[in-house]
Amino acid sequence: MKIIPVMTEKSLKLTKNGGFTFWVPTNLTKTEIKKIIAQTFSVTVLHIKTLNYKARTKKNNKGKLQKIKAGKKAIVFLKDGEKIDLFEEEKKKAKKKGVKKNAKA
Repeated sequence: MKIIPVMTEKSLKLTKNGGFTFWVPTNLTKTEIKKIIAQTFSVTVLHIKTLNYKARTKKNNKGKLQKIKAGKKAIVFLKDGEKIDLFEEEKKKAKKKGVKKNAKA
């Protein structure tokens, strides 16, 4: 099963409250997602919220139609004190990129 972490500002804010966001295959149920996350990251999952996105078409900047695939997003909430290291590393990388040193003193 292919589980892709979502690295957006909103999803990274959720990590403070113990919520971690992933793109998952549309055919998975909440119990299957719970088992996969628990086995992959060796954490205790309390509950899961899922969001389904319908397939749609949209126009690109040239006016051509593009097909956007259907998807499913899962927000996984963990037991207090547990974290997924994958999200912690991304936060550190984001902070390093945003820091600019001022040459003038």
